[in-house]
Amino acid sequence: MGTSEYALLRGFRGLFEGKPYLHRDSSLGDRIASCLYEDLYTLGRSTNLHERIDAGNRVLNARNVTVGIVRRRGDGTFGELVPAGTALRIEGFEVARGPVATIEIGAETKILAKAMIKQIDRVIGDLVRQTEEFRKRGERPICAGIVGVNFAEQYTSYEGERAQKL
Repeated sequence: MGTSEYALLRGFRGLFEGKPYLHRDSSLGDRIASCLYEDLYTLGRSTNLHERIDAGNRVLNARNVTVGIVRRRGDGTFGELVPAGTALRIEGFEVARGPVATIEIGAETKILAKAMIKQIDRVIGDLVRQTEEFRKRGERPICAGIVGVNFAEQYTSYEGERAQKL
């Protein structure tokens, strides 16, 4: 698979190319994290993962919370579908969405601009705290930190109606 074929990389590139980047939009990290699971499925390295996704008993939790357990939300949680839950298939995606009973894989996404590199300590701290949160209940999830950096020489960042040229 060439790098241009990875949904995760296409997703990051799509945040910045040809449209305004809304850096306070929390749904962006969720969208990027969901690409991770599509890539894992497409790579096909785990027969168990592939079969469970096809059967609809392992899903991406778009709401990023486990049922009955209060936790800090991550950007992308993947796990076993709640027994009474429904796996929702969305056109164009292999991994169904639904409520999860467990977190088997947890992802936290950070999207930085070159000018934000001075905040790297805060970003690292956020990634560490999210990993701790995924592991709190004694489960042993795979934890992924996904960080993308916009390295454009110039760009405009939008926060609500306010535009800032950087």
